Amino acid sequence: MNALLSIKPRYAEAILTGTKKWEFRTRRFQRTPDKVFIYCSTPVRKVVGVFETGKIISGSPGKIWKMCGKEGTISKKEFFEYFNYKIVYAIQISRAKKLDVPIELNSLGKSRPPQSFYYIDDIQNLGVKREKFFIFNFIKKSILGLAIRRR
Repeated sequence: MNALLSIKPRYAEAILTGTKKWEFRTRRFQRTPDKVFIYCSTPVRKVVGVFETGKIISGSPGKIWKMCGKEGTISKKEFFEYFNYKIVYAIQISRAKKLDVPIELNSLGKSRPPQSFYYIDDIQNLGVKREKFFIFNFIKKSILGLAIRRR
């Protein structure tokens, strides 16, 4: 089980460079995903990376800030303005990896980015299938081209 999270570019970059260790959310997962794919919001608007989920903890904004705030790459002021009077869910980020080639959202059969998150299939497997398809078509076209030239 995997999820696709919509994340602002500055936080996506911080995750991929390893400086952001916790992602904060107002909604919790019903089922904890093994991997979280990062949809980098406007202006990038592509899936740019992936990370494995560690622990997920919840609590008041004050509790979560004390436990994870220093590793969340968000200022205390911004954190408390956004998470005012809400339960906060903190997702531990592990083994973040940038995708070699960012993926367009429409290639996943999605027309809109997730409001919070989507559950999805493994995008990396999708990329492998797509790569094999392109290689197959390239070989097929090459063979057809040779056959036509020989006539």
